[in-house]
Amino acid sequence: MLAAYFDQFNVIRLVTIQAFHEDWLITFTNSSLMMVLAIFMFWLLLKGDDLVPRRWQAVMELIYLNLRSVVRDNLGASGDKFFPFVISLFIFIAMLNTLGLFPYVFTPTVHIVITFGLSFSILIGVTIMGVFTFKWNFLSMFMPSGAPLLLAPLLVYIETISYLSRAISLGLRLAANLTAGHLLFAIMSGFTFNMLANGLIFTSLFPMLIMVFVTILEMAVAVIQAYVFSLLTTIYLGDTIALH
Repeated sequence: MLAAYFDQFNVIRLVTIQAFHEDWLITFTNSSLMMVLAIFMFWLLLKGDDLVPRRWQAVMELIYLNLRSVVRDNLGASGDKFFPFVISLFIFIAMLNTLGLFPYVFTPTVHIVITFGLSFSILIGVTIMGVFTFKWNFLSMFMPSGAPLLLAPLLVYIETISYLSRAISLGLRLAANLTAGHLLFAIMSGFTFNMLANGLIFTSLFPMLIMVFVTILEMAVAVIQAYVFSLLTTIYLGDTIALH
């Protein structure tokens, strides 16, 4: 069962193309395929400009309004320029998380390399924009106002570690929650299958019922984790608008 569970973490090369130089290879993997599929579905889902919205267009408009409210509440009117990035990030992660609930589908967001790459890129972008906006004053956020100068070296060290840990916590939270859900699926499905194989049909109804509730829970987690990732990203982008 564990071997079958960890099969979903295998990155498989689908297409390898030699480009420009004999040592340069462009590899298209199952992880790349899922990301391209998520972007394509994202493009399809955002289509629709009916005056009377259909069901899915109404859902997308609800997502649009909620995320716009999140950006406005945390960044103010000046943060509207970040809204396209935030809503794209939310739908991209939510799509990958949801697609990963289907059997035999590779889930990129359970890989810490993918989630850490996203969070680390966001941290780098926030830092660069903060430096361009506030110049050297951006470094003042590492020294709390009103703190004694005697404690300055220690406080700067703590604030720096806290700032850099954003990338780790943001990516690790997403990967850990999704991995826990996939592992729970594997354990419950393996347990139910063994009971059915041994002829315990009536007894297996209880774990099958649990799996139904776990499925509903994981669907909610897939969306909630994307929302949390986008919300924290919005909060971190606040450092590019006002120093705290």
